[in-house]
Order: sequence, then structure tokens, then C-alpha cells
Amino acid sequence: MAKLKIFSGNTNPEFAKKVAFHAGVELGHCKFGRFADGEVQIEINESVRGTNTFVIQSTCPPVNESYMELFMILDALRRASANEISAVIPYYGYARQDRKVAPRAPISAKCIADLLKTAGANRLISVDLHSSQIQGFFDGPVDHLFAIPTFAREWRERIGAGDDYVAVSPDAGGVERVRAFAKRIGCSIAIIDKRRAGPNQVESVNLVGDVKGKVAIILDDMIDTAGTLTQAVDSLLKNNAKRVFAVATHPVLSGPAISRLKECGVEKVWVTDTVPLRPEAIACGKIEVISVAPVVAEAIKRINTHDSVSALFD
Repeated sequence: MAKLKIFSGNTNPEFAKKVAFHAGVELGHCKFGRFADGEVQIEINESVRGTNTFVIQSTCPPVNESYMELFMILDALRRASANEISAVIPYYGYARQDRKVAPRAPISAKCIADLLKTAGANRLISVDLHSSQIQGFFDGPVDHLFAIPTFAREWRERIGAGDDYVAVSPDAGGVERVRAFAKRIGCSIAIIDKRRAGPNQVESVNLVGDVKGKVAIILDDMIDTAGTLTQAVDSLLKNNAKRVFAVATHPVLSGPAISRLKECGVEKVWVTDTVPLRPEAIACGKIEVISVAPVVAEAIKRINTHDSVSALFD
């Protein structure tokens, strides 16, 4: 079995440190610099010859710089004769661009997968991809990890389970995620049918399911501008939900997201640490972080020892 090493980019170093701690290894030494014109400069400061290396880099804003830094690290490891190189991208940027939405539009998620492979990644590991078909874009093994089991376990232990709750999907595409959560806490589900006028613009919202007198839990893979979430909260409260919570894996929180969360009727928003929270998000008071670092660390250990990763979620 090859020796395990974990490296980190600059976007979420605290998360990488937690993953390394739970994996029982020290974070690898990597030197970062910039040329005067902004070009990224990378240097791996230890031997990686023959090792299985895992590079942790969430592609949170600035997304393009995050990816460029990741590509440079992967290339450095490949040229340093690492045995197998895994790109660990907890939040996979460009995932929403997973199909052609117009005759002459790119499939950007596929383009990113090709670039990762070219840079030197043999394997991709990610948490809650925006759509499952992205796994087919990468020409190599993909380990798709899930935050729902962690969220559901925390919810059962800290708040409860049963018919008093209803798991709500903010759109038709998230039904599978909601079913997985509802199954684990033994509650019913509801779906919000939303129609988009354009990116980050929702035209209309309709509720399918019964939320009257129940604690509603909105589940999504990410919160970007929080427009969808706040409209979902309004719809649930108008339909007599007793309380409304939100659970989302990736707290991207762009633009007006924080102010929208403050002003809307959501009681608490649970997110993971795949994307680091900005100070204003922490100060908001409504956001609570549930770490998925132990899950990522366990997946890395299992990959290194050739054990089953899917057994993590059985």
C-alpha cells in the first residue's frame, strides 16, 4: 500500500486541516507565491514519489483562481512522480453548468473535469454534486460523498424525528436528496415547484404537499444568493408551517444572501464546512456549521486501503 499524503490549496485550509487530523496524517507542505502580474506559483516542499496524494481544494469564490491553483498543484505532484493523485473538491464549482441550455452554450462542468484530468488528477472526490451526471464527465474514478446522513444524524440527536416534521425540496431536482433525509428521520416530504426566468431568478413558486402545523426542513445542495430559499420559506409560512429550518451543503452565500437570510422567516440554517463562511455570515446568527471533514477523511482512508467507500452511507 502506497503512503498517504494530503495537501491543501488556499481556499479552505481549515477544512483541510480537519480532514488531515481525522485521517491521522499531517498536512503536506506546499509553498504558494504570486508573480507581480498575479500568476500562481506552486512548490511542493517534500518528496511525494510513489505516494497516494490527495489535494483538498474547494472552488469557492474566486472560483477561477481556486481552480487555477488546484491545476498547478496537481501538475506539480504529477511531475514529482506521485503514484496516484486525487482531486478532493468538496464544492465543485461550475457544477450548475452541467448541460447545454442554449444552442451555442458550453457544458462547463465537463470542461472542468477534462482540465482536472489533463492537470494530473487520477480520481475525483466531491461532496453533494449539483447533479449526479457530473460523475460521468470525469474520465476516471469518482467518489461522490453525501452530507445528508450527517445532517440527518445531527437532526435526530439534537431536535427529533417523526411525523411532526416535513422535509421540503425547493425544486423538483432535489427530491432524491429530500427522500434520503426523510427516510432517516421518519417524516413526510413536500416539493416546491419553481419556475426560473433566468439564472438566480425565480418566476413562480407552488407548493406540493402538506406542511400545515409541521416543522418544515428545506434541503438543498447549496445556498448561492438565497433567492430560492427565501421564496421557499415564504411559501411554507403562507401554507401554515409551524417553523421553518433550512439545511444546505455548500454555503456559497453570494451577493445579497446574508441580508436575505436575516430578513426572511427561516429560524436556523444548517450548512457544512465545504465552503468557509465569511465573517458577516458568522455574525448573521442564523447559520450553524455541521462538519463533513470526518466523512471526507474516512473516504480518503478507505480509498488508500482499497476498501468500500459506499459502505460509509449504508
